[in-house]
Amino acid sequence: MISLTRFMSMDPYILVSAVNMQLRDHEFESLEDLCSYHEIDCKELEKKLKKQGFTFDKEQNQFK
Repeated sequence: MISLTRFMSMDPYILVSAVNMQLRDHEFESLEDLCSYHEIDCKELEKKLKKQGFTFDKEQNQFK
């Protein structure tokens, strides 16, 4: 599993791929669960990915 603790310095396309993969493969029930597991700020993660045009779809539990 890719660590997301340094997500602010990650390439956003690699980051969104890693996040979506972990949400799917590790069966985190929510983005909040994933962020809690990695001890990262969900709002900052969403903000970084939003800059590249990605938004979180709660229904599908992934960034699009």
